[in-house]
Amino acid sequence: VQLQAFGGGLVQAGGSLRLSCAASGSTSSINIMGWYRQAPGKGRELVASITISGTTDYANSVKGRFAISRDNAKNTVFLQMNSLEPEDTAVYYCNAAVYSPRTRDNYWGQGTLVTVSS
Repeated sequence: VQLQAFGGGLVQAGGSLRLSCAASGSTSSINIMGWYRQAPGKGRELVASITISGTTDYANSVKGRFAISRDNAKNTVFLQMNSLEPEDTAVYYCNAAVYSPRTRDNYWGQGTLVTVSS
């Protein structure tokens, strides 16, 4: 599975950005797609995820502001980010998870930088 992310950039606080991530390769094996982020000096954290059936999960810090969606036909996942805050500044990574009976294999995109200015 290969992932390519698009859509990062610089935005003022209160603004919006939309990230997208296109998967290629063995996409039929993907169970969950999601977005993680890593701010300077911090660890990588889950932002939002979505299962193949559309069940979503969000970090508390982004609930009500971010929305994840998925186009299974195009193997693409989107992250709509509204009401952005300086604390959202981070490198955002697309993730695809493939489950087998014993393991979870994670695939990562190249990361896209989101900078929110105050």
